[in-house]
Amino acid sequence: MAYFLQQLANAVPVAALYALLAFGYSIAFAVTRRADLTYGALFGFSGQIFLLFTDFAFNRLWLVLPASLALGALAALVYTAGTGIFLGRSVFRRVVLFSPNTVIVVSLGLAIVLMEVSRLAAETRSIWLPPFLNTPLVLWDDSHFPVTLTVIQFINTSAMLILVGAGQLFLQRSAWGRHWRAVSDDGKAAALCGVDPARIFVMAYGASALLAAIAGILATAYYGTMDFGAGLVFGVKILFIAAIGGQATPILAAAGGALMGLSETLWSGYGPILWRDFAIFSFLVLLLVLTRKERVQP
Repeated sequence: MAYFLQQLANAVPVAALYALLAFGYSIAFAVTRRADLTYGALFGFSGQIFLLFTDFAFNRLWLVLPASLALGALAALVYTAGTGIFLGRSVFRRVVLFSPNTVIVVSLGLAIVLMEVSRLAAETRSIWLPPFLNTPLVLWDDSHFPVTLTVIQFINTSAMLILVGAGQLFLQRSAWGRHWRAVSDDGKAAALCGVDPARIFVMAYGASALLAAIAGILATAYYGTMDFGAGLVFGVKILFIAAIGGQATPILAAAGGALMGLSETLWSGYGPILWRDFAIFSFLVLLLVLTRKERVQP
């Protein structure tokens, strides 16, 4: 029983991370309506920028670790959100207008560019953060097998869930959220009602990139590093994660992400880990095929 509770506890941070990633991806997908691998690349890019600037501040500027982490996080937010806004305004807005079906090809190319830029900046070396906030918090006091989470797991999970909740509230209650829903439903009709679809598109892509940046920082702080190929891996994974709940509905996409995180962790705890991704992706493909809705042309 204690082992099962520990696996559930381990699943909570992963589920929160996937929920935040799926939530942010869905905000951008609602206005592009095309699969986009760049989002996962922005997540990985954020983590790598965080590592680079933290390492520079700690080893070159001789700052203490909290100040180095703060500088790294600020740089990651600025670089990633700025990159997302630039791509949304200068690339994807034009591609969606003139050739929507090429979005996935363009996003794959941009994902490779972002991964290579970060790899070259790091000189193809893995940078690791020193462990911090790893004090265990006992959730279930058992003398033989205590159920625990570390402080950083608790902080990360809380921050990610707060972001998802606040983001959903903002989309529901704010004027921008109403405009975003109008553009995602029908951009031309929204323009006739006085809404600027181009501005909403860029802001949605920027908000999506900002959430990816925050997720990248929190994930890197917990795991201690970010692999150069993580952007492409997470880009593909997020496509499936968001599709579980609904790619154009952020809160449902977040629920699908949480379910994915729970499934991954339980499989790691009870099944052969080498077959984890194969089994989960096979199930997702089967689920998407069975639930796919065909559009019948008149």
